[in-house]
Amino acid sequence: MSGAGAPTLTVDGTGLKVVVVAASWHTVVMDGLLAGAQRALAAAHVEDVTVVRVPGTFELPVAAQVAAENGADAVVALGVVIRGGTPHFEYVCQGATLGLTDVGIRTGVPVGFGVLTCDNEEQALDRAGLEGSHEDKGAEAAEAAVATVVALRTLRPGTSRVSA
Repeated sequence: MSGAGAPTLTVDGTGLKVVVVAASWHTVVMDGLLAGAQRALAAAHVEDVTVVRVPGTFELPVAAQVAAENGADAVVALGVVIRGGTPHFEYVCQGATLGLTDVGIRTGVPVGFGVLTCDNEEQALDRAGLEGSHEDKGAEAAEAAVATVVALRTLRPGTSRVSA
């Protein structure tokens, strides 16, 4: 299972502004990822949460970029791509991964990566944080984003917003 060895993160996100950008494909999986992210943000005391839905995973980087440029302390990107019989899977996964990485590096705003790249729907459901799932990748992405904001603040004392 890919979740083996995952850290237990407990952070206080009080006062943070977090934007969750979520794709729309694979509704059941996406609803699970989004619910997990929202649970984790609430547990971290993040009250200023905006959810933005985009058509698909490929559109996540541009939405994350705009969120980062417009005052978000962190962005949580949620999507799911399930392998098919064409190279489309590789192009979408690579584009989303590189795009989201680029947003975080260029803006200095942490981007929690909650994009599932699965061979089949069963794998996606098992990671969606639904009843019976073994993992909750939406929650993990939100926790990672908040924890990274907190970690970066120790590197930049006196700043309320992480900036490049």
